[in-house]
Formats: sequence, structure tokens, C-alpha cells
Amino acid sequence: MARLERHLNGNFNALRHYIHEGIIGGSVSASFEDSSDWSDGDTQVAVRVYERYSWLGGNRVSLSMTLVSNGPRLFLSAITSGGSQAIFFKINRFGEDAFLDKLTVLLDNYRG
Repeated sequence: MARLERHLNGNFNALRHYIHEGIIGGSVSASFEDSSDWSDGDTQVAVRVYERYSWLGGNRVSLSMTLVSNGPRLFLSAITSGGSQAIFFKINRFGEDAFLDKLTVLLDNYRG
């Protein structure tokens, strides 16, 4: 597994949409698997799960992302999983790291 966590400022809905479009549009094999949304007052939470095929690893990897807002303050946590073909331990994380790198680039380029 690989993990990325970031504190950001901006519009919750705009960032959620920006990330979704960037992940789906960034890989021909990327798919949106499921989501969950919750809000209470100024607090909003969005959970998203994506998958894509890892050409290098020859398998599918998933990215689970949680975006939380309290007004303009945002927190994002993303964790990848899969990508190894070993039975008892992970041989490689190439696909997981590449999937998370895509999200990192999106966040680095986000102008909220």
C-alpha cells in the first residue's frame, strides 16, 4: 500500500470534481467503482474508490480517497492497494505508486 495525505484550502465540490475528472481522464483503464458522501453543517466528507490496470505489474490496482472539508479547509487521504502478484508478501508496488503519483500531480496543479 502507498498513502498520500494533504491539507489544502479551497472549494470542496470543485476539488472533488477536479480529482474525479483527472483520475478518470488520466488513464484509459481507470474506472470509478463507488462513492459515499456525508455532510453535517460545514463539514463534508466524500469517499471515492477508483481502479485501473497497471501495465507494468500486469494487474489492477485500487485507489481509495477520502476528502473532508470544514469550510474552506480541506483534508485529503488517499491509499492505494493491489498491484502485487505474490502470495504472502508484496513483490512490487509499481502500479500503486504510479496511481498515487497521478493524484499527487493533480494536487500539485490544483489552484483552489
